[in-house]
Amino acid sequence: MAPSGPPRIPPPPAPRWVIDLKTLPNNKPRPASSSIPDPPGYSPAAFKKNSNKQAAAAASDPGETDDLFLKKAWELALAPAKSIPMNAIMMYMSGNTLQIFSIMMTAMLFMNPLKALASIGSTFQHFDNERTHSRLWPVKLAYAALQVATIALGIWKVNGMGLLPTTSSDWLAWERERTPLEYSAPAFLGPFQVPGFQ
Repeated sequence: MAPSGPPRIPPPPAPRWVIDLKTLPNNKPRPASSSIPDPPGYSPAAFKKNSNKQAAAAASDPGETDDLFLKKAWELALAPAKSIPMNAIMMYMSGNTLQIFSIMMTAMLFMNPLKALASIGSTFQHFDNERTHSRLWPVKLAYAALQVATIALGIWKVNGMGLLPTTSSDWLAWERERTPLEYSAPAFLGPFQVPGFQ
């Protein structure tokens, strides 16, 4: 005897729009655009005005585009100036003792600017074209100067940590021993005699 279960319920019929889409004839004419009403808030005149503005902006003077490129290039070039005060405060707060934290931060002060100086051309290649090539030189020089200022901050930190040979005691290996020009000794010492002197 087969096990009896709950009766199966037939699936609901498909909606009418599904049936209409499946049985849509290929030769049915499409409705004209004029027969479809515009949505609320839509104005054909405003749409044409906006499209005209966009076409005029696309065909604008290339000088305006170049000015925009230079403005963005200056923003990129002056970005390191914002990090110099933060790095200076961090270097001051880390102290002058030789710790792994201060050594890593000082190494980053040298590595990041050197990488930036090595890749100046690729940094500003998006803003470089025939018209802006000569106007990008001050931007690149300002960018390089800020990177050099960051390196100078790292040199100041290394000097504060005592790792730069700036004192005479750091060069004792190359100092010559001074040879005296003459010796002097007292004529009479009494009971005390200096060896080697009569």
